[in-house]
Amino acid sequence: MPKPRTDGALPLVLALDPDARLPLHARIGDALRAAILARRIARGARLPASRVLAEDLGCARGTVLAALEQLAAEGYLTAQAGSGTRVAATLPDDVFAPPGLPSADPIPAPSVLSRRGMALTAPPRRVDRAAPTDPDAFALGRPALDGFPFAVFARLLQAEWRHGAPPSHPLGDPRLRRATAAYLSATRGVACEADDVIVTAGIRQSLRLMAQLLLDPGEAALVEDPGFPGIALALAEAGIRPVPVPVGPGGLAVGRALARVPDARLAVVTPAHHYPLGHAMSLENRLALLAWAEGTGAWIVEDDYGGEYRYAGRPLAPLRALDRGGRVIYAGSFSKVLLPALQLSYLVLPRGLAGAVRRALVAAGPASSGLGQGALARFIDEGHLGRRLRRTRTLYAERQAALVAAARAHAAGLLEVEAQEGGMHLVARPGPAWPAGLDDVAAARACAEAGIATVALSAYHADPGAAAPGLLLGYAAVPERAIAPAVLRMAEVLRAASART
Repeated sequence: MPKPRTDGALPLVLALDPDARLPLHARIGDALRAAILARRIARGARLPASRVLAEDLGCARGTVLAALEQLAAEGYLTAQAGSGTRVAATLPDDVFAPPGLPSADPIPAPSVLSRRGMALTAPPRRVDRAAPTDPDAFALGRPALDGFPFAVFARLLQAEWRHGAPPSHPLGDPRLRRATAAYLSATRGVACEADDVIVTAGIRQSLRLMAQLLLDPGEAALVEDPGFPGIALALAEAGIRPVPVPVGPGGLAVGRALARVPDARLAVVTPAHHYPLGHAMSLENRLALLAWAEGTGAWIVEDDYGGEYRYAGRPLAPLRALDRGGRVIYAGSFSKVLLPALQLSYLVLPRGLAGAVRRALVAAGPASSGLGQGALARFIDEGHLGRRLRRTRTLYAERQAALVAAARAHAAGLLEVEAQEGGMHLVARPGPAWPAGLDDVAAARACAEAGIATVALSAYHADPGAAAPGLLLGYAAVPERAIAPAVLRMAEVLRAASART
């Protein structure tokens, strides 16, 4: 009976050429070298101990040591006391490779891929981001983690794991679906039951699923311009043609949209808090959108991004709450309000659609991990989510006010930052002192080099070159004490950029 492995390294599968006229240690070395160059063994990865390798290969330990010593002499392996033998971080092939050769796999020639494949593998529009020097200043989509009840959530996770997590369910853990339905009915005015809710891994997965079930390849869907690029990408992945429609202060104007695409079969909108501009969709546009969907048999996906966070005025009812024809699919996320690591979102389906979607998902099998869903259900049922939302509404309102005040104090004339009634970020528009010739992409890049994670507004437009410039500043995760220093540093960076433009 083989002895259990104790070195912690993963077992290796090496294919040795039985016909090669080479000593065994040379064949072992060739197989290891080939595995490293093929990236089957990652750089920096720890190799099993020589004794374990010898047992796995059925040879003497001295044979394995000879192979390892040769590879170390060639620069493929490093050996350190207490750390074992590891693959080198820099390989000899990196040093001696001819200049200009790609380090990653080449992009397949157009003849290899379908038209859809070429669209899916095209390089995405670049959105410069950076790890900030100050905590999360000013990264987008990150909730505050200070004050999060980690101990409570850890206790709930431990209780779930102690009893064994239930098997993944195609629709999501029934406990989480019940808790989500109760939460939405009470706090967002979305009347629903557990059978109407499905759990997904994010808005992109949700959109792909809905587009594949409701539309045929080549049909058109209306998307907001500017808008989150991942929405158009998810639709394209499902074979749907996304059509960008300009968004004004009242949100997406239906009449203008249908004049461009009269045969559209789907609209994806963010009515509560448009992403990224922050507008709320007017009641007139909401009713017009609902009338269009009901009259033509089209569908609406309502992404309730930021709907939980409103700091002024009365809370806005979701589009779903106004829907009488069963045409609105409501989408939300726990990752944005709690922990990004959760990777849990949800859809609330109209009654007439829920049965068909359930059958499709059951046939397709589990779509998202069930791990942690039971803990999140108890987190909601025990009132922790409600308390967290109440606290962060106050916290985010204070941080937004601090950001507006810091911009006026340290970037007056350079950036114009206006308060909004809700959300987790603000738009900084160029002021009269903005450096001439500096576009927002270059500005975001300069900020990134200084450790400030701004994002260029133009990157969210279908035609970045024709877009009004601006910088998106997420404030939710930034401690109030860090906001003014970060704005001051950002202003210094942008003023210095004028010397380079």
